[in-house]
Amino acid sequence: MKIVVRGTNWIGDAVMSIPALRELRRIFPAAHIALHTRSWAEGIFRDVDFVDEIIPFEPENNSLQTVRKQARKWRERKFDVAILFTNSFQTALLSYLGRATKRFGYRNEGRSFLLTDPLDKPVWRNEKHEVYYYLNLISAIEEHHFATRTSLDAEPDISLNVANDRRADAKEFLAQNGIDLSKKVIALGVGSANSRAKRWMPEGYASLNDLLRNEIGAEVVLIGSTDELDISEQVADLSQNKPIILTGKTTLAEAVAVLSEVDLHVSNDTGLAHIAAAVGTQTLTIFGPTNPRTTAPWNSEIIVRSDVECAPCMLRDCPIDHPCMMLITPEFVFERAAALLN
Repeated sequence: MKIVVRGTNWIGDAVMSIPALRELRRIFPAAHIALHTRSWAEGIFRDVDFVDEIIPFEPENNSLQTVRKQARKWRERKFDVAILFTNSFQTALLSYLGRATKRFGYRNEGRSFLLTDPLDKPVWRNEKHEVYYYLNLISAIEEHHFATRTSLDAEPDISLNVANDRRADAKEFLAQNGIDLSKKVIALGVGSANSRAKRWMPEGYASLNDLLRNEIGAEVVLIGSTDELDISEQVADLSQNKPIILTGKTTLAEAVAVLSEVDLHVSNDTGLAHIAAAVGTQTLTIFGPTNPRTTAPWNSEIIVRSDVECAPCMLRDCPIDHPCMMLITPEFVFERAAALLN
């Protein structure tokens, strides 16, 4: 059997889909499983053993042209089953034009007629963690083929393997950037590419950096994408004891390896927080406008101002004075971080 999975469009979602991909491999151990996904995702799935092939793509300005080009690749491979982790009409059209024999996905945007097996979105969508949203799809496929639904029974496994040579390269990269690896190394993810409301205050991160460096003697690095360099520089400027800025200096694959070698990752609700948890690094995530019940890094520590009535609001920009973030103090975050390190 040849199976293609249309992967997610965001880093955090890609990590949260890992348990579903693992279950797909368990159910179909002899199948050829291809992951069709954005090019950056190769940096996440490079060393995994539950996917046989990654089919990368970059979206073009003309969305129909993008679909036609991708569908041509699907037709060449003659997939038996297509599984859509995305909810868009465009990806359902891709599965149809790609001539996958069976096409599983959630009903959304009027796309049901393009799928052979459309699923209703689960009623618990906003109550349970997102990992179960993807696992529910795999469970439906399991039921279709074997009349069983065991995929939702096991504890989700979100772990990511990072090869030893990549870890070694990450250590060398940190050392070359002036990091003393004999000390505790803490990575701060101070940005957020898709939502300003997710960002804890730069002043908070600057104070946290100083506490970590002065009270623990830790090495602190700032990590993230090029789009987050401005906020990283702002945090560094506000810090008395300057952190090392690695923001924009790594590919996603390199960031995955770096996060596997640090002792703690403290960040906003971002994709790198999910990656840090997946590679086994202690993770402390600051939540404000988003819902930790559904999107927190799996099995990680969480900071969230649950007593703020307006959170979670899910807004990208706060229309008032950002109380969900303003009420979180550097001292409180430091105490949680120090407890994790100990």
